[in-house]
Amino acid sequence: MKKLNKMAMLFASAALVTAAGAQTIDNWKNGSGDLVWKNGTNELCWRDANWTPATAAPGCDGAIVPVVAPAPVAVAPAPEAAAPAPAPVAPPAATKVTYAADAFFDFDKSVIKPAGKAKLDDLVGKIKDINLEVIIAVGHTDSVGSDAYNQKLSVRRSEAVKAYLVSKGIEKNRVYTEGKGE
Repeated sequence: MKKLNKMAMLFASAALVTAAGAQTIDNWKNGSGDLVWKNGTNELCWRDANWTPATAAPGCDGAIVPVVAPAPVAVAPAPEAAAPAPAPVAPPAATKVTYAADAFFDFDKSVIKPAGKAKLDDLVGKIKDINLEVIIAVGHTDSVGSDAYNQKLSVRRSEAVKAYLVSKGIEKNRVYTEGKGE
């Protein structure tokens, strides 16, 4: 008899599990069909782990709505397209130009040599056609002489370059000077 009870229990459990698996899972509604899983303002519906597109309910966030094909519309000929706007031009990259100091000045002098003036004239010719931000004229000297003297000479040299550039039409406020000494 005990064996018969065990077999009956086994079949009852199997039937219960099968029936539970076959029931409809509707994760949006309670048994009476009312929507119950909404936030406090009834604006949003909540899904549980059993949600699938098949269990989606109309009116809830995320519900799958069947796609209705739009009615055919007579297509008017498209107007001729305007010419595409030209692509924006990238601003040119900043360029740094360096000239050798020995071409500009004689030893222990702050007067620009003719070869130095020619190089500066070339520079002025190149920068006339660009949007110039700044020119930094940096004066240098050699190691002969005291540090204080060389500093003053390097400043005089950079000021001489600035004065020459300004005389050629470069704006005074665009040229900065700096003396480095030796």
